[in-house]
Amino acid sequence: MFLDTLSNLVAGLFTGKDKLAHDRFGLVLQDRGQLDAAYRGDWIARKVIDVPPFDMTREWRRWHAAPEQIAAIEAEEARLGVQRKVARTLRLARLYGGAALVLGAGDGDPAQPLPPLGRGALRYLHVMHRWEITPGEIDRDVLSPGFGEPGWYQVASAGKGGVRLHPSRVVRLPGAELPDGAGTDAWGDSVLQAVMDAIRHAGLAAQGVATLIHEAKLDVIRIPQLTQNLAQDGYAKRLVERFTLANTMKGLVNALVIDKEEEWDRKQLSFAQLPEIMQQYLQIAAGAADIPATRLLGQAPAGLNATGEGDIRNYYDRIAAEQRVTLGPALRRLDEALILSALGIRPPEIRFEWAPLWQLGAGEVAAIGKTKAETSALYAASGLIPPEVLARAVRNQVVEDGLYPGIEAAYGDAETEESHPL
Repeated sequence: MFLDTLSNLVAGLFTGKDKLAHDRFGLVLQDRGQLDAAYRGDWIARKVIDVPPFDMTREWRRWHAAPEQIAAIEAEEARLGVQRKVARTLRLARLYGGAALVLGAGDGDPAQPLPPLGRGALRYLHVMHRWEITPGEIDRDVLSPGFGEPGWYQVASAGKGGVRLHPSRVVRLPGAELPDGAGTDAWGDSVLQAVMDAIRHAGLAAQGVATLIHEAKLDVIRIPQLTQNLAQDGYAKRLVERFTLANTMKGLVNALVIDKEEEWDRKQLSFAQLPEIMQQYLQIAAGAADIPATRLLGQAPAGLNATGEGDIRNYYDRIAAEQRVTLGPALRRLDEALILSALGIRPPEIRFEWAPLWQLGAGEVAAIGKTKAETSALYAASGLIPPEVLARAVRNQVVEDGLYPGIEAAYGDAETEESHPL
């Protein structure tokens, strides 16, 4: 132990001489101009922002309700463009550190709480990023339902000046979460804030390799007394003209003509390790963005028997967790208004689930369907489940699986014929 301590003292480890002793993290905040430049000018930065919101919303969600209720809710979503606007709000939140959906009911004073809506009362959804909508004072009353959230919002409107909005009319989506007490405006960090260095390094590595391509072949010509001759007037110009002519002759006759006293040599650069270097920097950028390289870069998995399926499944599991833990609760205010605007009432049994991101192949779907059918047949043969209950459960399962197009309507037609026989 004494020898280890003495060795560390001599080496300077864990002392003021240690080069790591004075390392500190430095925070360089990215302003809006820098974020815009990165998003518009760098393809990696753009994909870091765009890919997760696209994946979170591309399969959207499935409502559980009566068929006519589902049709009404989905029609209302289409009328208001909910899926597209939620995806855009997520992108802006990741880019700028926050964005919001503003619910419009046209009911008078927007500074008042959103009243219970009737059918068709939700008139519009507006997407605004953090520099378009300003949060008011944060509610610090620990007994308030809105604790930790703004008590109001302010937006600029053409011809009306500033318009104050009640928080019940705003669906807030912050960006990357800040440490407790670090934020003062209810928003978060841009996702690019923590990954900007990794993105920049990957871009610099690619740019460096591209520059080296121009230097892949370098001709070296040794000219006697070049330094002394450059002191003469006009020598440099004559030298350039001479080798311009020499290169022209080389292109014509595939030979370089030089003086007997001069020497010519060619240097060839090796690019053997450059692909691996570029790949490492891109992998670091993908890891910093928490997106698999197969998804972020669109590249095929590397390695023997590699499919990338495990990476993609893990990524989809994380996206599904964010849908359940973060996005779903954030959209609850919108969903309540949406259901009321679609139906005029709010049946408590109506709910939704996020559609799975991992799409099964035709063979896997058929195998699962066969297994479910065999399981249902076993229950029917054993009598453990009453026949009418099992029939209803199988019907719901077949309808939700979507194996047979139009089967839900066919069930409805069959029930109609049974209740009204000819």
